[in-house]
Amino acid sequence: MASTEKDQAAIDHAKTLDNVPWCEDYEKMISGMLYNAMGPELTNGRFRARRFMHKYNNHFPDDATPESLTADREKLLKSTFGHVGKDAYIEPPINIDYGCNISIGDGFYSNFNLVILDCGMVTIGNRVMFGPFVSIFAATHETGVQSRRDLIEYAKGVKIGDDCWIGGNVTIMPGVTIGKGCTIGSGSVVTKDIPDFSVAVGSPARVVKKVEPVPDI
Repeated sequence: MASTEKDQAAIDHAKTLDNVPWCEDYEKMISGMLYNAMGPELTNGRFRARRFMHKYNNHFPDDATPESLTADREKLLKSTFGHVGKDAYIEPPINIDYGCNISIGDGFYSNFNLVILDCGMVTIGNRVMFGPFVSIFAATHETGVQSRRDLIEYAKGVKIGDDCWIGGNVTIMPGVTIGKGCTIGSGSVVTKDIPDFSVAVGSPARVVKKVEPVPDI
């Protein structure tokens, strides 16, 4: 269910990010309220994201080296994402809605075909690894038909803690928090929060065991 008032904490967090298309509907969007996605600021924000996707997914100069290509991709990520930590690397292709609502920590790695619908805030911790074909859906709609006809939607943010391993073909649904130190088995659909230091598998994903906690770095 959509929120009925703005989330000041989310708005304050957005003020620390780069590349944000500020407008009234943007504030509603990141607050989990119903909003109109077709306003000019949001439309242009998605257009910029698509320009980024084309560049990132096709950039491979003939004279590239592993070092130069890594540097080029980092520069492209920082031109569009809200925050990019040190030594973060995403294998192309990647598909996003805006990019500005994505924060990734230090040492992040994603394999091929990452999809992040970042209408809500998507915050990923340090030393997180993604397998191929991971999808994070922060965007959603009401089940009532009329609001979809009216192009009204809403979003719920996703959080992934430090030291997580998200297996291939995992789908993470709106509003989910995955705690630190978690492993999500390949092919799982995560519909509810997963507590720290858990292994979860299945559709919907369920905790099947706990792992030994480690101290924070």
